[in-house]
Amino acid sequence: MIIDAHTHYVPKGWPDLGWAQAPRLRVESEREAMILLGDREFRRIADDCWNPSVRLDQMDADGVDVQVVSPTPVFFSYQRPAAQAVGVARILNDLALEICASERLVPFCQVPLQDPDLACAELDRCLAAGHAGVEIGNHVGDRDLDDEGIVQFLQHCAAVGAPVFVHPWDMPESPRLQRWMAQWLVGMPAETHLSVLALILGGVFDRISDDLRVCFAHGGGSFAFWLGRFENAWHRRNDVVGTSEFPPSAYLERFSVDSIVFDERALRLLVDTMGEDRVMLGSDFPYPLGESPVGSLIGNAGFLSDTARAKLLGGNAARFLGR
Repeated sequence: MIIDAHTHYVPKGWPDLGWAQAPRLRVESEREAMILLGDREFRRIADDCWNPSVRLDQMDADGVDVQVVSPTPVFFSYQRPAAQAVGVARILNDLALEICASERLVPFCQVPLQDPDLACAELDRCLAAGHAGVEIGNHVGDRDLDDEGIVQFLQHCAAVGAPVFVHPWDMPESPRLQRWMAQWLVGMPAETHLSVLALILGGVFDRISDDLRVCFAHGGGSFAFWLGRFENAWHRRNDVVGTSEFPPSAYLERFSVDSIVFDERALRLLVDTMGEDRVMLGSDFPYPLGESPVGSLIGNAGFLSDTARAKLLGGNAARFLGR
């Protein structure tokens, strides 16, 4: 069983979301569309975002049995009033169920994370309707994953058994980051790394039971490469960094990461750091910076045993999903 734990969808259309710069879709043909933020072009997409038949055909071509299908982060709406954000979540979550009617497509919902009570209620509604888990952004404005309200939501996820997929979004902007897609090439890894630190140094793992199943996108960002620096700082500057009960390395079994690192040397470091039970296949399908063919890095990695390869390709994701 090969399970791709990191894919996204965009519906072919949705109602007016209610504010001037809200995401909308300009459909240009049966197969192509443009996401707009107000009148600004954000991202060109194709029918593999919304057409399950096209998606399933590509899965067959790549040998993928199951996809976890998560929202595209531009729709999170965390910067909007909570009542507006929950309205957006309900619209997108219901449309996701239509796209994911096949049992091979496993939908994850989005929630208004800026309001923990509304977020918990929307998660419960979605789980009852057929969603299998939730994707969240890695921060809400300046509130990171150790924010009290977000911790309340994560505690609820642990209590109801909902897996949580953390995706970077809303990266900082500056003239230096506008070149070369630097927000994606530098900002996303840094944002993800920072959020892993928040769960550890913010004491979240100390407060939430290990019933919480959480996976970080994009290989956990730069975390694996810099764990040694993180560990050194915890011991040498414990007056500043020692805000968790244990050193950072003690928490590696509390979370997972996906495999989107594109290089066998990076994958080896990821597996060596996290362990073969904590890395799962992810592709970022259907976006152009994703892995294609899906699973090729894991499939061709010479250092993996057959047992480890099977875990990375599907076994770990099945456990994450509670299957």
